[in-house]
Amino acid sequence: MARAPLPLNALRAFEAAARHLSFTRAADELCVTQAAVSHQIKALEVRLGFALFRRSNRGLKLTDEGVGLAPTLFEAFGAIDHLFERFESGGVQEVLTVSAVGTFVVGALLERLPAFRRAHPGIDLRLLTNNNKVDLIGEGLDCAIRFGDGAWHGMEAEMICTAPLTPLCAPALARMLRDPGDLVRAPLLRSYRPQDWPAWFRAAGLEQWAVRGPLFDSSLIMVQAAMLGEGVALAPHGLFRREIQGGQIVRPFSIEADVDGYWLTRLKSRPQSSAMRVFGQWLAEEFAGGLVGQTDVAHPG
Repeated sequence: MARAPLPLNALRAFEAAARHLSFTRAADELCVTQAAVSHQIKALEVRLGFALFRRSNRGLKLTDEGVGLAPTLFEAFGAIDHLFERFESGGVQEVLTVSAVGTFVVGALLERLPAFRRAHPGIDLRLLTNNNKVDLIGEGLDCAIRFGDGAWHGMEAEMICTAPLTPLCAPALARMLRDPGDLVRAPLLRSYRPQDWPAWFRAAGLEQWAVRGPLFDSSLIMVQAAMLGEGVALAPHGLFRREIQGGQIVRPFSIEADVDGYWLTRLKSRPQSSAMRVFGQWLAEEFAGGLVGQTDVAHPG
């Protein structure tokens, strides 16, 4: 014969009392009397066959059994409360947790997010940043925006846009660069991708030479260093159009290396949710023309 389910009111009373370690404060929260809370918990203890609280000189304490039961109920009732808060605020939203390369977030995504939220109020977008190294399972992510060739093991990858690389430097340094060959005498800033500068040398028709400048794990930080006069960065200029237009940094040459691009990635083993599908379609539409706002070359003079 099946056992009767645990009484929900008693579980709620225990959860509140365990959270406050006080029958009085639990009663105030639940809008009942302290006697009602005590009665509910006593009934639950009889049903379970063990005590959940013990009294001491310092007040109410959980027994070992109470300590074991409380976290599960905290989580369960917390989730229920959160769900009803969403209903009360106009409907349930589907949570979408996305990790993205910081350079892409600052240079292209942030300015577009208000439009996404207006168009899709049913999606609760939660945005984290990464330096192109992510663990979707370990970090609890739905998908990630990464820079590369789209070939990541176990991943489905949808191209968002290409991101041509070009040299960027401070105006004072740009005035010393008359042609691409002058870069051999300039400090060249490096990213974690050793293939980038060689690709640009080939695009410029230059012989290869070893690049031994400072190494950065973020293009965003690397370009900040270039703005301070530390050297020449190689980065997607379309993501730094505001800094170029503001004169903080200069494109000394129009030559570009079209190496890789930005991709929306997700685990092949995980079914695509409706929010993931909507976000992917929105990205494809937003960046159908590439990184918008390409800037003119500021020739040093």
